[in-house]
Amino acid sequence: RSLKNIYRGINHEDEMVELFNHCIFDLHSKAPSIDTPLHGFLPFKHIDHLHPDAAIAIAAAKDGKKITQELFSGTIGWVEWQKPGFDLGLKLRQCLDENPGIRGIMLGSHGLFTWGDTAYESYINTLEVIERCASFIEEKTAQQKAIFGGQKIQSQEKSLRMKQAAALAPVLRGFCSSKTSMIGHFTDDDKVLQYINSNDLDRLAPLGTSCPDHFLRTKISPLVLKLKADADLSDIAALKKDLEPVFESYREKYAEYYNTCKHPNSPAIRDANPVVILYPGIGMFTFAKDKQTARVAAEFYINAINVMRGAEAISSYTSLPRQEAFNIEYWLLEEAKLQRMPKPKALTGRIALVTGSAGGIGKAIAKKFADEGACVVVNDNDADRLSSAREEFQKQYGKDTSTSVVLDVTKHEDIQEAFFKAAIIFGGVDIVVNCAGLSISKPIEEHTEKDWDLLYDVLVKGQFFVTQAGVNVMRKQDMGGDVLNIVSKNALVSGPNNAGYGSAKAAQIHLNRLNAAELGKDHIRVNVVNPDAVISDSKIWAGAWAEGRAKAYGVKVEELPAYYAKRTLLNEIILPEDIANACFAFVGGLLGKSTGNVLNVDGGVATAFVR
Repeated sequence: RSLKNIYRGINHEDEMVELFNHCIFDLHSKAPSIDTPLHGFLPFKHIDHLHPDAAIAIAAAKDGKKITQELFSGTIGWVEWQKPGFDLGLKLRQCLDENPGIRGIMLGSHGLFTWGDTAYESYINTLEVIERCASFIEEKTAQQKAIFGGQKIQSQEKSLRMKQAAALAPVLRGFCSSKTSMIGHFTDDDKVLQYINSNDLDRLAPLGTSCPDHFLRTKISPLVLKLKADADLSDIAALKKDLEPVFESYREKYAEYYNTCKHPNSPAIRDANPVVILYPGIGMFTFAKDKQTARVAAEFYINAINVMRGAEAISSYTSLPRQEAFNIEYWLLEEAKLQRMPKPKALTGRIALVTGSAGGIGKAIAKKFADEGACVVVNDNDADRLSSAREEFQKQYGKDTSTSVVLDVTKHEDIQEAFFKAAIIFGGVDIVVNCAGLSISKPIEEHTEKDWDLLYDVLVKGQFFVTQAGVNVMRKQDMGGDVLNIVSKNALVSGPNNAGYGSAKAAQIHLNRLNAAELGKDHIRVNVVNPDAVISDSKIWAGAWAEGRAKAYGVKVEELPAYYAKRTLLNEIILPEDIANACFAFVGGLLGKSTGNVLNVDGGVATAFVR
C-alpha cells in the first residue's frame, strides 16, 4: 500500500507492475497478477473476485448501476468500467471509504468483488450476492414475451446438425488457419441454439462481449454465417467461393479496429481470423491454437451469451467501447504474458488419425505425435483394447488431446465415422497413418482364398480407402497434409511361406507411389516407413505369425528377437518407438519437401535396400 506514495497517475500505472515484486518475500516468484492492487487496497482478510454470469449481466446492463443500488439497497457498491490495474485498486478503496457499510462492489462491465473476515464468511457472502442476482434475472426473464426477441429460424434435427457441422468444420478450419494451423471445437448447446436462432442475433453479435476474461479468449465479436441451416455443403468449390468474401470482410474489419485504436507502442496486429463462428440452426464453432483453448473459447462465449440474455431481460445489453476493448486486448502487459507462454511444439495445431493405434506400432506413433503437440484420433477394431488405450491416452495427455473410435478398415461406414469424428471433435485431419494390419504365414499349398482376400482387404484396400477419406478432408481444408503408410521389409524382400502377405505389402508400397504422384498438387505428402521384426506389444506377433516365421527360419519363437537382430547390419532390436520416431521425422517439419519415399527402419537389412 506504500506504493501509493510514488504513484504518478493513471497514464503511468503500468510501471507499478514491476514494483509489485518489491512487496513480496520471494523475488523469484511468478509475476504477480495485474489484479493484485484490486485485492491489496481492500482491508479485508478474505476477498473474492469472480465473474459470474448473473453478476456480469447486471454489470453490463444499460441501467446496471441503478439496478445494483435498488436490488441490494445500497449494500453493494458500484465502480464504473476501468481497465484492471493500480488505479482501479484505488477506485475500489475509494468506493469502500465512501460507502463503509457495503458487503461488495460491482465492477461495471466486468465482475464482482465480495469479502469477509473469514474464508467461510466471504464464501457465504459471495453466494448470497450471486444468488440474488440470478433470482432477479430469472424473475425478469419469466416476464419476457420472448427471449432474444423470439425465434427467427428453427434448429435442424440433431443428426443433421452434426452432419452439417462435420461437413463444414474442415472448410472453416482452412480459412481460420490462413496464418497458423488451428484446432476446432463444435457445440450445439441449447443456450447457443436459442441465441443464434433468434431475431436479436444480428443486433447483439456485432456488439461483442463485455467482460475482459471473455473477449481475450473469443475476440471482440464473432463471425455469423449466412448459410442456410439445410444448405447443400457437398460442392466444396462453390462453398469456399461463398465463404471467402465473408472471411475477408471479417479480417478487414478486424484490421480496421486495430488501425483505428492502436497506440504508437501497441504490439503488432495478431491473427485477424475469427475465433468464434456462429452457424444459425446448427451451432457454434471455435478455433484456436490447441483443443483446450478452442474449447475454453466456446465456454467463455456461452458465458457471454448468458450475460447478454440476462442483461436484455432486465434492461439492455451494453458492450465495452471498442477503444477500451483494444486497450485490454493489446495491452503491453497482456502481450508480455503471451510472450511468457511456452513455445508451441512441432505438431501443435495438427490432427492425426493413426489406424490400429490401440497397441503396438500404431500406439507408439499416436503417443509420439501427442508428445509433440498433435491431437490424435485413437482407433482399433478391438473395442476392449481401444477402451484400455483411450483411458491410457486421457490419463497421460488429458481429455482434450485425443478422441477414440472403433475402426475396422475393411468397413466403409467405420472409415467415414472415424473422419466424421475427427472433424466434429478437432475440425479435420492433417496426418493419416495407415498402420492397421495383420499377417498370415503359410506355404503356397495351404494359402486359401479367404486368407488372400483378408490380407488384401486390410492391407491394400484398407490403406486406399482410409487415405481416400483422409484426402477428402485435407482438400476441404486446403492446408496440405501427410499420409504415412506403415508397410514392411517384406514388400522388398522375398521369403518363404509369405506369398499373400509379401505381395500385399508390395502393393502397399506401389500404391504409396501412385498416391504421392497424384496428391502432390494438393501439397499432400505420401511416404512409407518400412519396419521389420517389431515384436514388442504386437498383436500380429502374439498370434500364428510368430510361429510361422520361427518355423520358416528354423528357430524357436522366443529366439526370434535375437535372430532378427543378428541378421541386421547394426545388430539392433527394433522397437515400436523407433518406427514412431521415423514417422515424426516425416511430419515434424524438417522433411516438408519429401514425398513418395521409403524409409527403412530395420537395423539395416541389406537385401531390403531400396537402391
